Amino acid sequence: IGGNMAVAVSGQGGLMVRVERGDTEALLAKPHARAFEMRGREMQGWVRVDAEGVRTKRQLEPWVRRGVSYARSLPPK
Repeated sequence: IGGNMAVAVSGQGGLMVRVERGDTEALLAKPHARAFEMRGREMQGWVRVDAEGVRTKRQLEPWVRRGVSYARSLPPK
């Protein structure tokens, strides 16, 4: 969205969601959510949602909406 990533399907299953950095810790308390790690480093502003947490439209939609909303708030690249 405007050159900014909002969500991505993970090659390991599940979904990667871009979120407000300040919201990361609270979101990790949600079911099936965990820290997103890249090369062994935890990435603030990203949350990984396991496949079990996005199996239905009802589960998937709030995560996509959150990622899209945050990406829209960023300046275009």
